[in-house]
Amino acid sequence: MSSTRPLAVSLTPLESRREVVLHVAERAEQLGYDAFFLAEGWGHDAGVLLAEVAARTHTIQIGTGIINIWGRSAAGVAMLANSLACVSGGRFILGLGAGSPSLAEGLHGVEFVAPVARLAAVTREVRGLLGGERMTASVPGRSRPLKLAVRPESEIPVYLAALGPSAVRLCGQVADGWLPFLLPRSGLQDGIELLREGVDRGDSGRPLPRVCPALPLAVSADPVEARKVASWWVVFYLLSMGPLYRDALTRRGLGDAVTAVLAANPDARTHNVPEFAQVLIDELTLCGDPEHAHAALDSWYEAGAQMPALTLPPGRDLAELDYMLEVMRPTR
Repeated sequence: MSSTRPLAVSLTPLESRREVVLHVAERAEQLGYDAFFLAEGWGHDAGVLLAEVAARTHTIQIGTGIINIWGRSAAGVAMLANSLACVSGGRFILGLGAGSPSLAEGLHGVEFVAPVARLAAVTREVRGLLGGERMTASVPGRSRPLKLAVRPESEIPVYLAALGPSAVRLCGQVADGWLPFLLPRSGLQDGIELLREGVDRGDSGRPLPRVCPALPLAVSADPVEARKVASWWVVFYLLSMGPLYRDALTRRGLGDAVTAVLAANPDARTHNVPEFAQVLIDELTLCGDPEHAHAALDSWYEAGAQMPALTLPPGRDLAELDYMLEVMRPTR
């Protein structure tokens, strides 16, 4: 069983039930989890819900895990972060990511181009604004660059979601934490090495970012049911989220398993992971009864994770989510 090592909870953008978001955050604090991350996609504004979470909790860290860089200006992100840090009493973590073409172009009407460069620019601009610097004017000489009228009382940690090598190196250069999703456990050490390369390229004396992989949770007293949930995680993200995760897993030597899943699921209405592709369930999810799930979680710590974020499946009954939170709770 996992012990006093830091452990977080996270929800994906697919969890759009406001009352569930608030319940999970409150329950996570009661059970002793260290942090609660809420992702933003095409539903609720994560900042508004996290303000509610901040008002209902007292000790747990709260964070955007993640918001994309296309839906707000750098100043908008900085003001959001500053406000959430204020209302939470300094418990806020800003999680940023490059998102996807669907989010950028299909929702926010912004061309998805050079995402890593955009992530780098936004992260540096946000850090500068939070540190009291003035924004760089988009049209030099025409308007006086502004700075924030309110600054955070303490530094706000910035975590980046990154999978590709250049994005992970960037995380090492500019971020305080690394929050990858659907990263295979066997790839974690390679990712940490890329973080170190980024640290070496950045400011001298910069510490290695905190390693916080978001781990899809599929835990049940019934192993058959647990595998059904794990299969949903794998099939949905390989079929419905464009090439991002397929390409990332292929780069890490899991291309044959990815191909097998795609062949077994001609559309997203089925969730079949063939035995040949079982490696994807083992590498990407925490699956099984509580004993097996805790053993899998321990293997992530052993691989280098410092504060894994247990990611709850969306749309499930509240009793099922409470069960997962309870049986995976950190022991103190």
